[in-house]
Amino acid sequence: MKNALVMIALLLTGQAMSQQSLGEVIGNVYENGTKSPAVDAVVSIESMGTKYRARVDIDGRFKITAIPAGMYIMEIRYQQDTMNNIIVDVPMDGFHNTGDIAFYTSSYIEIGGVEVRAYDPNEIKLIDGNLPVASISAKEIDKSPMKFDIKGMIASISSNVQQTADGSLVFRGARKGDMIYMIDGVKTRNAGSVPGASIGRMMVYAGGLPAKYGDTLGGVVVMESKSYFDLYRSWEADQIRKGLR
Repeated sequence: MKNALVMIALLLTGQAMSQQSLGEVIGNVYENGTKSPAVDAVVSIESMGTKYRARVDIDGRFKITAIPAGMYIMEIRYQQDTMNNIIVDVPMDGFHNTGDIAFYTSSYIEIGGVEVRAYDPNEIKLIDGNLPVASISAKEIDKSPMKFDIKGMIASISSNVQQTADGSLVFRGARKGDMIYMIDGVKTRNAGSVPGASIGRMMVYAGGLPAKYGDTLGGVVVMESKSYFDLYRSWEADQIRKGLR
């Protein structure tokens, strides 16, 4: 009986891990002051003891795949030198584009092609380059007037979702309540009383559902909770922005 319980626990853990929301980081790395590709430079991101790596190709491009969603400090090693103060924010089921990175041997870096904009609650962001999906980050949640009402916040970030008088969510073209939540890789029909302050990021699929979610004709709300590592990396990134590291 004990062995059976252990096997069930391992199976459930593996299932949750297999459904974890992952993302990618793409970009270009060039030698300082030139457009010469930094060929064979190693670009890496570390998450909870695991390193995700990629090499820069002959065109200067790199792509790191299957990274758990979150904020990280990216490192580049090239010709015995290291650059390790590049902040990347990996989205769920999408990619972060660093743009062009000029590799400097000092702590100074130059990144081009990155646009920073204020959050628009009605904006539809591109996931995987072409699929329109409404998403919201922890910082955006913190500024949202609906942060204490999860269902209200879901309805506020997607025009394809409406909240009924009894609090149920209706996705366009589906019956009331025909939806699922994915919370840290675990599928559920009810989000319960998840506090907004605990959410690291959230994404709302109101159509074109990826096959991995399935089991519904309505929509999917994917949520990733904050962890100690998320809070630490956010603090670390803030220190870099302020020039304290």
